[in-house]
Amino acid sequence: MTVLGYQTLDEELKRLKTIERPAVIAAIAEARSHGDLSENAEYHAAKERQGWIEGQIAEIEDKIARAQVIDVSKLSGAQVKFGATVSVVDEDTEEEARYQIVGDHEADVKSGRISLSSPLSRAMIGKEVGEVVEVNTPGGVKAYEILKVEWV
Repeated sequence: MTVLGYQTLDEELKRLKTIERPAVIAAIAEARSHGDLSENAEYHAAKERQGWIEGQIAEIEDKIARAQVIDVSKLSGAQVKFGATVSVVDEDTEEEARYQIVGDHEADVKSGRISLSSPLSRAMIGKEVGEVVEVNTPGGVKAYEILKVEWV
């Protein structure tokens, strides 16, 4: 994962542990004070939320523990690799786009960050400026020419 992806996960983990977890514990305590737990909807909702929060914490801790963090700014080269920001042009529509190849959980197409496992990323890996890649899409095969490879 990229440094930015790691920082985002770390911030989410801190938020869950310092804000969400204490809030749900307080909600459970409040619901308990209302008496009979068997028919207490607030208690059951709070317990369910607690389970979800604990699951999220465990999942993020696992991702962080297994992560290989790569500082993209220290990479270079003409070939498309993980972390590269690639400018492409659609050969049919002449529409230009710019994508950074990131880890699966960091992907956000609207922000121009596509997953390493996406069809477009897989097609571009190992290619250089000037090469054309073909990608199978739901609308048929699309061809993109690589215009620029950057490391930012």
